[in-house]
Amino acid sequence: MTTNTSSTYSTHASNGRPSPSYRQLPIIDLSAADRGPRARALLHAQLHSAAHDVGFFQLTGHGVTEAETGALLRAMHRFFALPEADRLALDNTGSPHFRGYTRTGDERTGGSRDWRDQLDIGAERPARPPRPGEPAYWWLQGPNQWPAALPELRTAALTWMERLSEVAARLLRELLTAIGAPAGFYDPVFGEHAHPHLKLVRYPGSSGDGSGQGVGAHKDYGFLTLLLQDRVGGLQVQREDGLFHDVPPLPGAFVVNLGELLEVATNGYLLATNHRVVSPAGATERFSVPFFYNPRLDARIEPLPFPHASGAPGVTDDPSNPLFAEYGFNELKGKLRAHPLAAARHHAELLAPA
Repeated sequence: MTTNTSSTYSTHASNGRPSPSYRQLPIIDLSAADRGPRARALLHAQLHSAAHDVGFFQLTGHGVTEAETGALLRAMHRFFALPEADRLALDNTGSPHFRGYTRTGDERTGGSRDWRDQLDIGAERPARPPRPGEPAYWWLQGPNQWPAALPELRTAALTWMERLSEVAARLLRELLTAIGAPAGFYDPVFGEHAHPHLKLVRYPGSSGDGSGQGVGAHKDYGFLTLLLQDRVGGLQVQREDGLFHDVPPLPGAFVVNLGELLEVATNGYLLATNHRVVSPAGATERFSVPFFYNPRLDARIEPLPFPHASGAPGVTDDPSNPLFAEYGFNELKGKLRAHPLAAARHHAELLAPA
């Protein structure tokens, strides 16, 4: 592990030395599900432990090929190489659906700016403004913004969302089986009206103000997140000792973490874990592609029936971050906080009084 210049982001244990048990997340090989009963039973034991004890793991054996990954990464790098004017033409402050480009420093986590720029992409659907009496979260459905100079980005991004939705659906079924729950219990809340979300993210290096915040500590608010990270590193996960520890990149693997909905569904038996990104040093760039596997906006997440439910510790109590069983409210809460400029422009009536 590394020590960063800011003590706030120190990754060392209390004795000043890195803890060997935290040098890498658990590694889960999803292809073991196809290698017979014994291999699948071992997969389930490993998956159960990782999801219950850590809430994060590295996923291999997922079936996504180097060619599929390469197509997305090439399109992403071309996007960030576009002239700034082309990227700003997609500024998400122009979208009531929080889609499009966010300039470096314009997104917030925990009230502080995140030193990264990004393109937010969702399911490509017509806008659906809420009707009178309907929840405001319907504003989250709508069209994406695409760069006219880079038509291949649309194809690559939408193909990637479809491909990773398949991987995440399979992983979720194996995870539910691993803890003794019905594998298809949550199938009805996904389907053709699911609400996946993709970010293409660039961390441009140090902000120069000493904060070190690439993205601040947070939990994701859906079911599962599958992250493709490059070799630069910077992702940190809060482990059992309460400290944030580096996640060394593992070539070919997705970093997977559980979202708040799985914590709600299991009454805290499965963990949604705090994580953050430390800005790379100097002018070093870091690129990452998080994919968020989310259900329908109007899906109510019913409690999961499973053998360990009676011993579940309860959902994390954080008054500043209330959790909702209806998914759309969770995402809307997060978007209003993370994108204050777009929120103020389009949804001022939804913001709490200052």
